[in-house]
Amino acid sequence: TLREKTGAGMMECKKALTESNGDLDLAVENMRKAGLAKADKKAGRVAAEGRIAVQQVGDAVAMVEVNCETDFVANGDEFAAFAAAVAKAVLDRAPAGLDALNGVKLESGEDVDTARRNLVAKLGENITVRRFERYQSAGGVLGSYVHGTRIGVLVELKGGSPALAKDVAMHVAASRPMCVKPEQVPAEVLDKEREIIRAQSADSGKPAAIIEKMVEGRLKKFLAEVTLLGQPFVKDPDQSVEKLLKSAGAEAVRFVRFEVGEGIEKKQEDFAAEVMAQAQAQRG
Repeated sequence: TLREKTGAGMMECKKALTESNGDLDLAVENMRKAGLAKADKKAGRVAAEGRIAVQQVGDAVAMVEVNCETDFVANGDEFAAFAAAVAKAVLDRAPAGLDALNGVKLESGEDVDTARRNLVAKLGENITVRRFERYQSAGGVLGSYVHGTRIGVLVELKGGSPALAKDVAMHVAASRPMCVKPEQVPAEVLDKEREIIRAQSADSGKPAAIIEKMVEGRLKKFLAEVTLLGQPFVKDPDQSVEKLLKSAGAEAVRFVRFEVGEGIEKKQEDFAAEVMAQAQAQRG
């Protein structure tokens, strides 16, 4: 019974029952406390694996990234169920941020953070809810796409259809645009790119006025490459996403793309060096 309630191993359950003098409820409580303590100890470990979960109902869609330490845990049913439950909590409750989300009650009755910490204790890995996004449409069309479990995209269109919005989301997953249109590209990105192009053109021997025209021409090409509207559509590279949307009487309003672990510095394991260090320690 204790194993069914906690998911813990047989010997751990036997030990807990011995310590509680056979009191099942006390054993459960003590094991949960011990589990939460274990979760706190694992909080500093790098969690760069995980999965993206998306939930969409009607005019709202939510996406979360939940991280763990290994793809083995990421692909497990319990981890997947937790990620899906968190995405549903975001969809239903529209929390203002991660702190608010941690306090939201799941359908299990636990709040998100308690459920997370209990899962850490059960699976033995650090688990974090890293980020989330929620779109609420006011008359627009929402689309989502998850590639495997590692890349997720939300898209909002003005006009068009759900099928078109999903196609655009799939394009974003594959082509990684920086933003929707050129005017949204940050000034510092443009300045840096302009500086790089100018340096590359400096040895051409052409007059300064011609070089500036070359710079602006290549910058225009760069903007097409990094913006959604300028990119060739992945399903039909002969037309841009902008032309695709115009042919359907639609406009791209916004998108967001999550990829598991992006921006997290992963620990690089050097097993050869580790074995060598152990061998040297044994000789010493």
